[in-house]
Order: sequence, then structure tokens, then C-alpha cells
Amino acid sequence: MNEVKLGEPQSRRSELAAALTGMAANDQVPQRNVVAVRVSSLRPGYSPRLQGEEKAHIAWLAETESPLPPILVERRTMRVIDGMHRLRAATLKGQETINVEFFDGSPADAFLRAVAANVTHGLPLSQADRRAAAARIITSHPQLSDRAIGESAGLSARTVASIRRSTGGVPQLNARVGRDGKVRPLDRMAGRRRAAELLAGYPRASLREVAKAAGVSPATAGDVRRRLARGEEPGPGQPGTAGTGDAAELDEAGRASAGRTAGVAPSTPASALQKLLRDPSLRYSEQGRRLLHLLLHNATGPAEWSGVAAVVPPHCAVTVVLLAREYARTWQSFAQELDERARVIGPSA
Repeated sequence: MNEVKLGEPQSRRSELAAALTGMAANDQVPQRNVVAVRVSSLRPGYSPRLQGEEKAHIAWLAETESPLPPILVERRTMRVIDGMHRLRAATLKGQETINVEFFDGSPADAFLRAVAANVTHGLPLSQADRRAAAARIITSHPQLSDRAIGESAGLSARTVASIRRSTGGVPQLNARVGRDGKVRPLDRMAGRRRAAELLAGYPRASLREVAKAAGVSPATAGDVRRRLARGEEPGPGQPGTAGTGDAAELDEAGRASAGRTAGVAPSTPASALQKLLRDPSLRYSEQGRRLLHLLLHNATGPAEWSGVAAVVPPHCAVTVVLLAREYARTWQSFAQELDERARVIGPSA
């Protein structure tokens, strides 16, 4: 097994974090140094779009009178990392120069930055684009966690994990780098996690049956059952580790939620979500994890929604309205069903 050294230079980890987030290391706001560069000096490159640029989008940008954001260019090669549509539009309008922000880093980090940039703004990448980009990032940055790659490529951590398993030639590492640039060892508690899942899914199964199916001893299965009954992790020392799979990804989300909700009253939605993320009965069953992922991905407060409406293009507004209302009805129906179930179960509890 290859190793990711825990003593890996902090500068390299900061570079990875910066490439993932598009922010300068240790800065809360990107420090942008924008310069005007001749259009003729720039070269295409690093695009994650399998089908190339979209002509209709280029034409739309060329007709836009408002100034467009600067494009991102690798300084050493003058290749465009993000902004080929804007560059094509500038050429179509006959511009001699275009505003550029330079990127200093390796070609692999440049592609990672290109994917992250295209996921967060501009013309959305297709599902095929994002999956192909994730496979390429897994090969070039095998040390990155599934959640870190997923955030950059616009995919779930589970999807990235599946792509990682099907991608040949990827080294097996004993640690991975998270979105924050920190190195964390991989989980070695797979047997205990499998036992926890089985106990959650089959509570009447005997310890011997659970132990045999999970590949652990009956004593270990019994320890896992006692820990789950106390609301603890299935193994000792797990809060400080970062494992693989859904339970580990939810561990990371739970820690992030705990950090955001420190000092908040338990009645807030954020603290309620934190409590659910730490509940073993949900985290170690397949349906429970599905529910947690749905709740986690919808955990957006009013402040985060405030600027979203402004970025919806006019030609997409009707579609977005229909989807938003349909999703709202679905959640309302789910809440009503759960409320009715709680009323039935409540009196006998």
C-alpha cells in the first residue's frame, strides 16, 4: 500500500486546498490580480467539456453589454483554465485584449481548478463531463478524499467512490487530503462499520450471525451493539479519523455541522440536523443514510438563498419555479406522512 505522508509539506496541501476552492491559501477572500492580456497570446486548454464550447452560449455572451468576469489562465503556458466561452465571445466581438487572472501551479492542479470553476458558475457541465472530470482527478490526485473531489466535480461522494473503484491504476493510499487541505488516515474499522449496519438493519439477528456476516468476532459484534445502544460510534477513537464510504462522509459532515452550530440553541434547524447526523440508527442503515443525505443537501438557510434568484437566467426561470414548487410539495407531503405516523406511534410509545 502506497503512503500519503502525514508530514507532507503544508505548502503543497495549501495549494491543493486553494485549487479546490479557488481561494488563496489562508485567505478568506481571494486576492485577485487582474491584468489585460492580448487575445492572440492565449491558448485553449484544460476544459472539462467533452463536447467543447457551445456556440449558442458564446453568441449570447458576445451580445451581453455588461462586463464579463476575467478569465483564468495558467501563467507558464498561457492556456485558459476557465473562460473559453468568454474568450471566444471576445474574439467574436473583435476585442484585442481581455481581462485575465493568472494561475500558478501544475497542469493537474490547473485542471482541478478548471473543473471546480465550471461547476460553481457559468454554463453547467453535463453529467458525463463531471464524471469524466472526476475520473481524471482521481488519477492525477489520488490523495484527495471522495468528498473533496465530489465538491469540485459537482458529484456526490458516493458517486466519486464508485468511480474510484472502477478506475484502474489508482494507487491505494493509507490517508487522504480533505477539502480543508488536512491529511487524515483512512478508516480501518470496516468490520465494525459493517457490523453496525447489520445491527441497524437486522436488530433481531444474533451476535454470532452478525459477526459471521461482518467478518468480526462475536465479542466485537457485542461491543458494537453496546456502543450503538449508548449512541456512540461503533469503534473507539473514530471521531478523530476520516474513513471511506457513506458513514465516513457523514462523519465529516457531522463535524462540519458541529463547528457551524457551536453555541446555538438545540431548537434551531442546524442543531437538529447535527443531532440527526450523529444518530447511529440513521447513519448505519442504508435508508437512514439516504435520508441524512437528502436533509444535508437541503440544509440551506434564507441568507444563502438571498442571491440565488438573481443568477437564474430569464429563460430558465419558469422551469426553476416549477421544480422548486414540486420539490416543496414533495417535502410537505413527506412531513405530513411522518407527522401522521408520529401521532399513531406516539400514544403507545
